[in-house]
Amino acid sequence: MARTREEIPSSDGQAGGPRSPFEARLAALMDDVAAGSVSPHEAAQLLRDLPFSDLGYAKVDHHRELRQGTCEIVLGQGKTVPQVSGIVRSLIQHNDGPILVTRVDSEQMAAVRAIGDDAGLELDERPRARAIALLRNAPPPAGRVLVLTAGTSDLPVAEEATLTARVVGAGVELESDVGVAGVHRLTAIRPRLSRADVVVVVAGMEGALASVVSGLVGAPVIACPTSVGYGASFGGLASLLSMLSSCTPGVVCVDIDDGVGAGYAAGLIARRANAP
Repeated sequence: MARTREEIPSSDGQAGGPRSPFEARLAALMDDVAAGSVSPHEAAQLLRDLPFSDLGYAKVDHHRELRQGTCEIVLGQGKTVPQVSGIVRSLIQHNDGPILVTRVDSEQMAAVRAIGDDAGLELDERPRARAIALLRNAPPPAGRVLVLTAGTSDLPVAEEATLTARVVGAGVELESDVGVAGVHRLTAIRPRLSRADVVVVVAGMEGALASVVSGLVGAPVIACPTSVGYGASFGGLASLLSMLSSCTPGVVCVDIDDGVGAGYAAGLIARRANAP
């Protein structure tokens, strides 16, 4: 016997309705085909670009929003302004969710801003993090992600993590400059630490903050090493190795300066922890 849509598990293993506007649009299309108001041929034409669009210089993954519930994140670094613009326009045309563009220069930022303004979309610009988000149909925030920085110099990476977690759909807070050189600054925010579903620790130098935080909380800690530091820190390698070698259980580590990876993982954990 065929199951109704309410009985069919979503891709996260739970039954229920569509997880995103994109999935809802596909479900509505299938209903129209079943009702006879849209022919199978017309539906096939509409679904032609569902998996990806081949722009020649990029294969834009439109299917990610259906598979994972989030839109593809665009890395601006190494791309021309027309390439970034083309990818963003393709995502606007074929998807329904928010769009995050990272590691952009000033010209790329201006181009994405203009595209968003033309489409009437809300923007969240983070110049220090070199990132910009088009907040179309952004999911309501769920859960608590607390992003900590060891120092002020770690803020660009921390803001990238904060914006990424927001786009994924998590509630996010940012607390800066609470490194181990003055551990009393960390103990002053113990109540906020205890309420977090996941903590992202962004730190350069020797990267000790991740181990200290993990020893204080019961939530998972995502350690994000940065390239901040003097000569012997080797562009973040010392912090990376310290975090990977943490003696405190519960610490997992992303790559150097990888605010996107840290924020994305934190957002998924927070949303899962607060799923209905």
